Amino acid sequence: MIIPASPEIITAILFNYHKIITHRQEISKTVNYLSTDLMVVTKNQPANYIIPLLEAGHRFFGENRVQEAARKWPILKKMYPAIRLHLIGPLQRNKVLDALELFESIETIDRETLIDSIAEHRQESQTTPKQFLIQVNVGNEPQKSGVLPVDLSKLVDHARKRGLPIQGLMCIPPADKDPTPYFKHLKELSIEHNLPKLSMGMSRDYPLATELGSSWIRVGSDIFKPLQKEKE
Repeated sequence: MIIPASPEIITAILFNYHKIITHRQEISKTVNYLSTDLMVVTKNQPANYIIPLLEAGHRFFGENRVQEAARKWPILKKMYPAIRLHLIGPLQRNKVLDALELFESIETIDRETLIDSIAEHRQESQTTPKQFLIQVNVGNEPQKSGVLPVDLSKLVDHARKRGLPIQGLMCIPPADKDPTPYFKHLKELSIEHNLPKLSMGMSRDYPLATELGSSWIRVGSDIFKPLQKEKE
């Protein structure tokens, strides 16, 4: 049983959510935002914080960890139809089968061994994702996951040889730099490799990502961060 969140928290979540929706409508005056979907990132958020968004009709969500998602989403998927759940955090090979059964999309493919493991487990999974994206380390940051741009072609070729359908690219640009050149680079790579789906843009930079043609944006902190103290 999921204990409902307090009325104050529900009100705050929906206020923050609709604030994002309103902002995107303002962006639409100069940018075709309707072609950019909104993913709500629910990392570290309890199920009773997610339900208000589901009740409001939102169905597109992202999680960073397989184990955390497995605790929340199976019951929520039974309660609410047509949920699209994406994995946007690093995936370990020992979690591949769980990820295939839980997520509609895996956005963080970044190495050949992971492609091999996914390809091998796809037939074992009862419900396999419809989308696979490669994460590109556009800032060449050693602390971040993702294939380096120079190695992308080799990884795409390997995925195609293994029969793994890659539909697009994902990135997280350096936090302390202007994301513009990194988003533009990812878009250039997507065109070069014929991978049309783009996952880029978070709370701090989603207007720019929208302008540069992201397929969806990943927003979490602008919706949930103001609630952190109440959770604690």
